[in-house]
Amino acid sequence: MLQGSVTVIAVAVLLLPVLALLLYGMDRIEDWLSGRPGVARHARGRHLRLVHSTSRSQGADRPPRYRDVA
Repeated sequence: MLQGSVTVIAVAVLLLPVLALLLYGMDRIEDWLSGRPGVARHARGRHLRLVHSTSRSQGADRPPRYRDVA
């Protein structure tokens, strides 16, 4: 009885990487078959834009402040 359950557990553990690779491969094939164009090389993801503050109340010895405009 114990040997049968150990065998089942061993087979399950060995199948996990195979199933993970199968899922990854199917995802890649699905993306390939959908025919969506890839992202352009020069395209960038969303990023934070920082601009100099327009206030003149800062001292000359301090670096300029930035504010988020995104």
